[in-house]
Amino acid sequence: MDEATRKELLEAYKDLRLADVRDGLDTFMYHTVGSMSPDIKPLYRTRAYGIARTCRYLPFQGVIPKLKPDEYWSWVKEYYDDINPYPWILEIKKGDFIVIDQSGVDVGLMGSESGLWCKVLGANGLVTNGGVRDTDEIIMQEIPFWSGMISQTMVQGRLQFDAMDIPVAVGGVQVRPGDMIVADGDGVVVVPQDIALDVAREADAEHKRDMKIRRQAYDELGWKPDNTVAEETE
Repeated sequence: MDEATRKELLEAYKDLRLADVRDGLDTFMYHTVGSMSPDIKPLYRTRAYGIARTCRYLPFQGVIPKLKPDEYWSWVKEYYDDINPYPWILEIKKGDFIVIDQSGVDVGLMGSESGLWCKVLGANGLVTNGGVRDTDEIIMQEIPFWSGMISQTMVQGRLQFDAMDIPVAVGGVQVRPGDMIVADGDGVVVVPQDIALDVAREADAEHKRDMKIRRQAYDELGWKPDNTVAEETE
């Protein structure tokens, strides 16, 4: 995807709520496309959007060697280098949304350190169908993260890297590199790249209708307007 297209997509989705994006998909009869399973939940209430950067990990198939404690951490380093690397992290571009298919395995592939580097390199958010750990620190560091579970374990003997920048399946949804991801307290929705701008247009129109109607209710209640409602009513 060229930089002009990335910029246009990110600008189109920067203010859209997930619910309106869902409605935008419905406008084009994509009723059964895009919404990840409710099992994919945010670690904390937040909102994020971005362009899908995908990767896939598989359950480990191999023999775990019998090691003494003083040998263990040398093996762990070799495992991360040779069996379970994170090559996609160095490819992150500003505005990416990291989509990790880790085969639903209960393991903390991502934690507070790896998540923080994703943020440093420009990732807007992350989602996985597996687990994430160090969640207290991830929340403190304000890293938007949606996952199928919270895990305690490291990856050695549990996962192995398979591929990156390929179609993956997370939360029952196919995600292709370059698709748009919007996530908030309502979950995660995926918009195919080829209709992303059209969906954004319809979602924006629905969002503005909602803001106008709710502003009228705010006025009736005597509430001070906030940034979720229209600036004024006609």
